[in-house]
Amino acid sequence: MQTRDAQLLVLSALADGPMHGYALNAAIERIAGSRLGESSLYSALNRLRAKGFVEFAEEPGRRRPARLTAEGHAELARGRRAAREVFEAVAPEPGEYLRSAAASAAGRSYKEVVMERLELGPGLTVADLGCGAGADLAAMLAAGSAVIGVDIDPAMLARAAEAAGPDATALDLVHGDLHELPLPDASVDRARTDRVVQHVAEPGRVLAEAWRVLRPGGRLVMGEPDWDSLAIDHPERDLARRYARFVADRVVRNATIGRELPRLAAAVGFEVADVTPVTPVFRDRAAADAIFGFRRVTTRAVEAGYFVEPEAERWLDHLATGPFLAAMTMHVVTVVRPD
Repeated sequence: MQTRDAQLLVLSALADGPMHGYALNAAIERIAGSRLGESSLYSALNRLRAKGFVEFAEEPGRRRPARLTAEGHAELARGRRAAREVFEAVAPEPGEYLRSAAASAAGRSYKEVVMERLELGPGLTVADLGCGAGADLAAMLAAGSAVIGVDIDPAMLARAAEAAGPDATALDLVHGDLHELPLPDASVDRARTDRVVQHVAEPGRVLAEAWRVLRPGGRLVMGEPDWDSLAIDHPERDLARRYARFVADRVVRNATIGRELPRLAAAVGFEVADVTPVTPVFRDRAAADAIFGFRRVTTRAVEAGYFVEPEAERWLDHLATGPFLAAMTMHVVTVVRPD
């Protein structure tokens, strides 16, 4: 652990009042999930004392408790503000978000499965339903297939065209709503969605449209999340559970769509060929924040009554300074239109 992180943990623990070394380290464990080594603890205390942020109470006996000075309280407030700045305060531009998510280790982990299940090749036509800024168009074109990218946002289609370049002659970008695809019946061999059905108004209608435009024997491969599976390590497990519940209840429209897809697809006539769960694990807090937007979502959770402010502070403080781990399951669902 870096010296600065250890000092912030000591300051945070002492915010509850004066403490001796053992009690102080127990408080640090509650905050960070693990204790500091004895040398790290006393090194941090001595550094903070030298800066005037910590003092030892004048009490009889050898074990004098440490406590924050007024300057120490001010430094803790500054440190907490700086820690929160690890997380983005403003949502990234949508096209940039989609591209960075696709390039991340978490994105690659399930996208590779999606590409394998599509079984693309020369002579096939694939529809990328909700292609966005075209993060995955190049990979589909490289397989030798003709690609139709469909998206409802003209700005995203313009970004996709720019990214593909003038030499992508096998690419056709089409403005349209996934609920009413602007494609003829039985006109494509493959179709795919990638984190798109979680946002649509009527998932069943989108699946019915995919069935319509696929040729008999054609396949649809969907990579969609199950936000109910979101797991974030935090010493206060109730805060982690409430945060995940808020995301599933209030942030994502179709939060459990990953698990629902086989049932919904069967209801419109597809045969379910395969369901592969993929669980990306995040150990890097910045990479995770690019996907989950911790600071922004926590602010909304407070507004919605899932957290109160002191709980939100403790939640973000640990995510910003403690050991970090988060995971969520994506379901890659492959369905086939019967011959």
